[in-house]
Amino acid sequence: MKIPKAIQQLIESFERLPGVGPKSAQRLTFYLLHVPQVELDRFAHSLQNLKNGTIICSNCFSIGETDPCDICTDARRDQSVICVLEQPLDVLALERSRKYIGLYHVLHGKIDPLNNIGPDEIRIGELLQRVREEGERVKEIILATNPTMEGEATAMYLAKQLRGVSTTIKITRIGRGLPTGADLEYADPTTLEQAMMGRSVY
Repeated sequence: MKIPKAIQQLIESFERLPGVGPKSAQRLTFYLLHVPQVELDRFAHSLQNLKNGTIICSNCFSIGETDPCDICTDARRDQSVICVLEQPLDVLALERSRKYIGLYHVLHGKIDPLNNIGPDEIRIGELLQRVREEGERVKEIILATNPTMEGEATAMYLAKQLRGVSTTIKITRIGRGLPTGADLEYADPTTLEQAMMGRSVY
């Protein structure tokens, strides 16, 4: 049976998404065949606006609608604490916990030599520059990279670099409420709260 070109193209597009295999891509495609056209048009419109309707904050490098983002410009946030995360999804996870009221810095990755990702490929330089510019206003940096081998290596590297920038900033590591190998985006709010409360000086 020859698959129509439109179906094959959509299956191939779904397969490029992380975590979507050939079977899942086929199921999604054939599901969409039964969705009313108005819903498909709305879905397509959302996809088209994904890039145009978002912007990377030039301060924290999270995703928002404005630059600087809503979190960076919120006067109610604790400006003296910066939580360093791997991905924008991690910001959403911590915000859901409603327990953290400081600022963020998103690295957009982690140090991963096996995949040729070094410190220069992620937003480490921007973090160090930010700390230099903020001066004494920053009292604490929370290293909340994921508790994986690469996340730990990134945290260790960051701690060393930050100490070279300032000897007065308190550097802490997110607590062990998270199991080793887990990602922040999949953690429940209670686990994240315990991890933040249990952070230690790094």
